[in-house]
Amino acid sequence: MGITDYLQNLHIDRLSPMQEQVLSFFSRGNGDLLLLSPTGSGKTIAYLLSVLTTMKTDEDSLQTVVILPTRELCNQSLDVLNHMKTPFRGFSSHGGRSTMEEHRTISQQHPHIIFGTPGKLLDHLQKSNFDVSAVRYIVLDEFDKCLQMGFENEMQQLMRLLPTGCRHILLSATDTDVAAKFLRLECCKRIDAREDISHRLRSYWLRSETADKLPLLCSLLLSLPETASIVFVNYRESVERIFDELCQQGFEPAMYHGGMEQKDRERSLYKFMNGSRNVLVCTDIASRGLDFQQVDNIIHYHTAESPEVYLHRVGRTARWDKTGQTFHLLGANEPLPPFADADTAAYVVPAILPEPSQPKMQTIYVGKGKKDKTSKKDIVGFLCKNADMTMKDIGRIDLFERFAYVAVSRPCLKRVLQVSGQKIKGQRVLLEIIN
Repeated sequence: MGITDYLQNLHIDRLSPMQEQVLSFFSRGNGDLLLLSPTGSGKTIAYLLSVLTTMKTDEDSLQTVVILPTRELCNQSLDVLNHMKTPFRGFSSHGGRSTMEEHRTISQQHPHIIFGTPGKLLDHLQKSNFDVSAVRYIVLDEFDKCLQMGFENEMQQLMRLLPTGCRHILLSATDTDVAAKFLRLECCKRIDAREDISHRLRSYWLRSETADKLPLLCSLLLSLPETASIVFVNYRESVERIFDELCQQGFEPAMYHGGMEQKDRERSLYKFMNGSRNVLVCTDIASRGLDFQQVDNIIHYHTAESPEVYLHRVGRTARWDKTGQTFHLLGANEPLPPFADADTAAYVVPAILPEPSQPKMQTIYVGKGKKDKTSKKDIVGFLCKNADMTMKDIGRIDLFERFAYVAVSRPCLKRVLQVSGQKIKGQRVLLEIIN
């Protein structure tokens, strides 16, 4: 298998100019790479294609270590590798489970690539939990986010414990002088693929007539029916207050902030990403390291605290060749931030507004997973056969060890629930709505 096969498995027709540059560099030499490119531009695919073409399939050794700032990004990167259907095994190492449990799994699986957070990887290496002597590539993804989260010391310790002859790949959305500490500058290639998306991003402002911006937010969302919106706020308490109010007004939002339990954060993301929720209320923790496929509107309920934060917020929309909109909700005397787009225009909310629109999909819990030898294909076949569904009625499927989340079209929901208790591969399966 090769690059063409991997791209076909990802349903990608062609590489972007940035991805072509990265592949070309790796096919020519042995130097390090500093890649500056916004989140969502395909950096993960670019570096994976580059390292996979030179990794050895006839060895069970660990050959690539990828350092990432968050658990979510570790799992998303592993998902990309799995969807490529390569002959290489990957493993995601992060908080939320014991190092001993991970060590046991790594010893059984012998992964070729490990995606890990700095603290967890450092714990493994300090305990010599896996052999790094064959590692050829060290990837530092979302490098600026790692620095922002305070991982510089852990990353420097990791670099001292990993082989010195490795090629280093450093990926970041913003430039920083600290990058020089992690690269061999005498043989380093710099690719700056940051782009100006202003031609694909329409920018608006709205001013609240009351001290509380919630009525204005509700009106704005009603004027944007059947679209996906992210509402950014600066405080966890505000996330919960806005979420509760939107629910009372008939919306079906999701919320996401750092104070939530990990399982609740993940469930919220699944529902927004699979179309079961069309509004996500969140802090800036969601502005980085998450792969949102299509977000139509970015709403700044609170003004971003810096130009960098604003850049990452608006980077959630207008990705690849898509278009998007960003809205600034301003208080009575609040000025438009100086880093807003120069062409920001006033947005007029229509006088007549519809009722809140329902999301097109609904998330279903399926009580079988990988350890039950249940595949995504099995779930699709079960739903099509028993619930009289077609492929277009089934959206994203997230398969876990003992269960799965499946997005199904809302008109099919009643039929889906009626087949709960029927069998998948000879085993009765529970189906429930995830609220």
